Amino acid sequence: MDQQALSGMRVIDLTHYIAGPACTKRLADYGADVIKVERPGTGDGVRNIGPFYHDDPHPEKSGLFLYLNTNKRGITLNLKTRLGKDILLELVKKADVVVESFRPGVMERLGLAYEDLEKVNPRLVMTSISNFGQTGPYRDYGMTELMAFGMGGPMYHKGQPDREPVKYGGMPSIFHAGAVASMATVVVYYGMCRHGTGDYIDVSILDTQIGTLDGRVSALVQYQYTGHVGPRGAALGVGPAGAGSGMFPCADGYVHFYGGTRLERQTKMMGDPPELMDPKFYDPETQADPLVREEYEAHFLSWLMRHTKREIFELGQKTTNVCAPRYTIDEVLEDPHIRLRDVFVQVEHPMTGQVKYPGRPFVMEETPWAIRRAAPLLGQHNVEVYSELGYSKKDLVVLRENHII
Repeated sequence: MDQQALSGMRVIDLTHYIAGPACTKRLADYGADVIKVERPGTGDGVRNIGPFYHDDPHPEKSGLFLYLNTNKRGITLNLKTRLGKDILLELVKKADVVVESFRPGVMERLGLAYEDLEKVNPRLVMTSISNFGQTGPYRDYGMTELMAFGMGGPMYHKGQPDREPVKYGGMPSIFHAGAVASMATVVVYYGMCRHGTGDYIDVSILDTQIGTLDGRVSALVQYQYTGHVGPRGAALGVGPAGAGSGMFPCADGYVHFYGGTRLERQTKMMGDPPELMDPKFYDPETQADPLVREEYEAHFLSWLMRHTKREIFELGQKTTNVCAPRYTIDEVLEDPHIRLRDVFVQVEHPMTGQVKYPGRPFVMEETPWAIRRAAPLLGQHNVEVYSELGYSKKDLVVLRENHII
C-alpha cells in the first residue's frame, strides 16, 4: 500500500512491555515507519510473557509481542555504549518522533533527554510514557496494572457491595494509556508539521486512568452533586443502577442488562406478565427496596433461563433494551457481524505461520489500516536500517562483535 494516513512519519521506538508498544503499534498500523530498538541478545521484556504460540515459551512466539509490534521494523542497539548512543542520534536526525517508556531519569542519564535530542533535530516530537509521569513525588515509584486501576478511581465501583473492589482481567489500563499516548503523539506531530517546531509529551499511566469515565459516570455525577461515594454493584445487578441491572445467566451463558429507570422495557420484552404490573417495581424509591428487587429478578431470571443469548439480544433490540450477550472468545470470532467487518485478520510470521490477530480499531476508507509486515524477529532489520545510515555489512559485523548491536 503506497499511502496511509501516517505515511511519511518516521518513529524511533524505544519502548518495551505494553503501554509504549501499544502506542507505537497504532502509529505503525496506520502507515508510520516505526523502527523498534531492542537490547541486543534479549530484546523487549514482553518477548518472555505469555501466552505463547502453541504454549512454546520462545521469545519469538509471545502472543503479546507479536500483536503489539506488527508493522514495525526491528533493530538491536546497545544504548549504554558511546557508539550506540551516537548511532541513535544518527537515527534521530532522520526521525519525526521518538517514543520511550523508560523510568523517569533514564534518558537523562544516558544523555538522550529531549533537550539532547532536539539539538540534533529541532523538529523532533518526543513522547515519554511512565507510571506516574516525569514530575511529582511518585515519579520514581513502580506500578502494576492493579495499582493503576485502583489509584485511578474506576476500580472502587467494580464488584459486589459487601466485598472488596475487583479489577478487570488482563491489562486494559495499560493498553488505554498506550492509546492515549498515540493520540497525543499524532496531535503534536501534526502541530509540528504545521508550525515547524517539535515538542515534548509527558504521558502518565495514572493520569490516563484518572481521566477515564469507564463504568463510573453515574458515580462521578453523584459525588459531584452530593459529595457521597456510592456503593459498588453486584454480579447479578444488585447495585445503584436498580433492579434488573447487571450480569444475568440465561439458557446458554450470560447476558448484561441495564434496568433501573428502563425496567419497564425489560418487562415488555418478557411479554408484560401480569405478576410484574405492580407499580412498585418501577418507582425509583420502592425499586431500591432489596425485597422488591429480589421479587422482580426472580421472575426475570426464570424468563432468562428459558431463552438463549441470541434470542434475548434480538428481543432486547426490538424493545429498545440496553442489553447484550457476554461472549466467550470463540463466540466473538464466530459472530456474523464481527466476521463481516473483518475485525480479525490473518498474519503470516516466520515462527508461527499464519495466525489470526485482532485487526484495525476503526475503519478509514481512503487511507485504510493494513498489515504490511508481522512483528520483527530480534534484530531482523539491522542490515536494512543501518545500511540507510551508510553502514556496510562489514561494519555491522564489527558492531556485533563489540556488542553494539
